[in-house]
Amino acid sequence: MGGWFRENILDAGKLPTLLALASFVLTFLITRTVTRLIRAGRGPFRNITPGGMHIHHVVPGVVLMVVGGFGAVGSGRYGVAASVCAVVFGIGAGLVLDEFALIVHIHDVYWSEEGRQSVEVVILATALASLVLSGFSPLGVDTLSPDEREDRVTVVATLVVNFLLVLITLAKGKLRMALIGVLVPFVAVFGAVRLARPGSLWARRFYRGRHRARARAALRSYRHDRRWDRPRRRLQDLIGGAPDRAD
Repeated sequence: MGGWFRENILDAGKLPTLLALASFVLTFLITRTVTRLIRAGRGPFRNITPGGMHIHHVVPGVVLMVVGGFGAVGSGRYGVAASVCAVVFGIGAGLVLDEFALIVHIHDVYWSEEGRQSVEVVILATALASLVLSGFSPLGVDTLSPDEREDRVTVVATLVVNFLLVLITLAKGKLRMALIGVLVPFVAVFGAVRLARPGSLWARRFYRGRHRARARAALRSYRHDRRWDRPRRRLQDLIGGAPDRAD
């Protein structure tokens, strides 16, 4: 285990990435635990409200991300400074993405149905960071041979094609698949060839006069949501807490 860690993490310069991911996940879990205790009125924790104004934890999160990010850029992949900056950045990212829904809606939706977006984004960010840590390079360049790497035309073509597939997947209303497809080209190919989700940009543009395609897309979307919506909500509630019930 020690030899594997040294070869694949330390020697490969991935220790800052590992520390950033670990601090990101740990910060998110601790933050959610604290906010759930505050919500339940248990423990010594309280909201920070100087002068009656509620300071959301996204504020210190942004500061930590800026400090850690610039520090990491200037530190490289090795050394104590790089590791420290990675931890600072991970903590800041955990605080910011925990309130991702607030940034999107410009409103405190932390315990509302819209607040589930924060949990979903954190799960996606963790998955993407784990893929990078495990060896995936953006846009599938790691799949090229040494000879192909020397051929810049091949490299650029690979980047462009995968980027277009990601855009098509995104236009078809499949955000999760598009994000993962940036790192795993097969996912982008799969998302690009499948039917678009109803209401997506692709469906509005290309399914307007295709009634059968619209019907198939609606049926597939309904079956997918019916199958996966309840398990996804249970996972989100387990990680981030159930939202408040609408009156």
